[in-house]
Amino acid sequence: MTRQPVEQTFAASDGVELFYRKWAATQVQGSGKARGVIVLFHRGHEHSGRLQHIVDELNLPDFDFYAWDARGHGRSPGQRGYSPSIGRSVRDVDEFVKFAAQQSGVAMEDVAVIAQSVGAVLASAWVHDYAPKIRALSLASPAFKVKLYVPFARPGLKLMYALRGNFFVNSYVKAKFLTHDPERIASFENDPLITRPISANILIALYETAERLVADAAAILVPTQLLISGADWVVHHGPQHEFFERLGSTVKEKHVLDGFFHDTLGEKDRAQALTKIRDFVLRQFAQPVAQPSLLDAHQRGYTYDEQMTLEKPLPALSPKALGFAMTKASMSGPGRLSEGVRLGFATGFDSGSTLDYVYRNEARGVSLFGRMIDRNYLDAIGWRGIRQRKEHLKELLGVAIADLRARGLPVHIVDIAAGHGRYVLEALESLPQKPDSVLLRDYSEINVRAGTELIAKKGMQGFARFVQGDAFDAESLAAIAPRPTLGVVSGLYELFPDNALIRRSLGGLASAIAPGGLLLYTGQPWHPQLEFIARVLTSHRGGASWVMRRRTQAEMDQLVEAAGFAKQQQRIDEWGIFSVSMAARVDAS
Repeated sequence: MTRQPVEQTFAASDGVELFYRKWAATQVQGSGKARGVIVLFHRGHEHSGRLQHIVDELNLPDFDFYAWDARGHGRSPGQRGYSPSIGRSVRDVDEFVKFAAQQSGVAMEDVAVIAQSVGAVLASAWVHDYAPKIRALSLASPAFKVKLYVPFARPGLKLMYALRGNFFVNSYVKAKFLTHDPERIASFENDPLITRPISANILIALYETAERLVADAAAILVPTQLLISGADWVVHHGPQHEFFERLGSTVKEKHVLDGFFHDTLGEKDRAQALTKIRDFVLRQFAQPVAQPSLLDAHQRGYTYDEQMTLEKPLPALSPKALGFAMTKASMSGPGRLSEGVRLGFATGFDSGSTLDYVYRNEARGVSLFGRMIDRNYLDAIGWRGIRQRKEHLKELLGVAIADLRARGLPVHIVDIAAGHGRYVLEALESLPQKPDSVLLRDYSEINVRAGTELIAKKGMQGFARFVQGDAFDAESLAAIAPRPTLGVVSGLYELFPDNALIRRSLGGLASAIAPGGLLLYTGQPWHPQLEFIARVLTSHRGGASWVMRRRTQAEMDQLVEAAGFAKQQQRIDEWGIFSVSMAARVDAS
């Protein structure tokens, strides 16, 4: 029996109204609610109206189903095939799934996601970057590497994009190469809502995001099912198998469906696939949500192994060692004509002084050549990510302060490792109502002096002050007065691999912040230049090599949760490097 959907829209955080369909459960529990929520994500070029058969054929009457039309698709607004960025689309996924769970009155732990092709890449990126605690993830033919049959198509697309800006590429795929089902072929060819174009910015970013996901699939802990179409004309199989092998999920399964074309869940024999999905979802809902603990990830696990590898010297005459040695010599020689490079070697590339310089983003140096080097240095992807982190911090500071005000709570802010404090002070400048108090702390006397000067320069002495303090001294954090209602820790924990230190610091913050108070914290779940940083750049700690251990978002969230906080919101940059999250202090009783 066909379930009839309700057709509505929900507002994304940028104000765009995205169209979605909801198929309400036909059987509900004693509470009057559905057993759970299943969110469907369609393939590229398609829309939610083409997923009706999945709802019907899965035959899960006690679940609510939701499916959207991605922006630029179906009945959602926007230029056809366009999104401002992959990051925006992944944030859409985060917001839509949370919206669906809230609408149905279930926890995120009672949500399962089923996604196909491009939708499967977006869903995978969301699970990787945001670490939601959903019950199950089923991926059908994820488009980790689209087959581009024109030689050198990908570098050609990137070159054209660099030269002429954004443009659109029409899909070459004919319906007969998507499925063997005559009805699906006919409906695809006659559907006026099928979107043939895809924006070049999205196609290029899709490749880059997929490569990151495949390389770092170990960060994904959600129970995951992978369905691979055995005769896929659209995407390559290799990255799908690599992704599965690297998955960090303790519960995972892979099925290769011989003879299937790319539209796995719309194939003529799709009952094979849908039966596997149905069984997988029901098995996961039949048992409690369980994820491995990452609290000791500093002692074992793949990010620990990565750190150990980076700490070992390379063979002296290996090509990689020689290449890094040449790069370091270049940076420490003529590279010092750049003010940023000179400052990095003087104070450490991870120092508060370097961070403040990167925030200002003004190329300086000796001569025009030095300024050119500096501009190239400041445009490195890591520093671009740092500046985006600053914007996300400023945004969530505003969100947190508004939340406290709305609940009638005072706004007492403490930043336990503020550097020069620029991002906090600049965020507060734009607020119509200033906080009740701001306490900035840092271990470095240099940073305390610079931050105090910045407070005076901005005329904030009436409510802001800067003191020297150790962010890992739990007793001093717990004794902060007035008692903070908003704690901030940015760019600190990423520099220290030992989780014992982080737990001590978070424990102090938990003692300081009363239930209902908020915490903003940052993470670095991924970095494409990790080895370059370890082999070439130096730290503020005595000029030693700057070797970092990445913390996956799931690990960082577990540490915060173990201290007594519940994550509420998150932001992350386009490249998946730096995250900023907001959590609430929960009542231990």
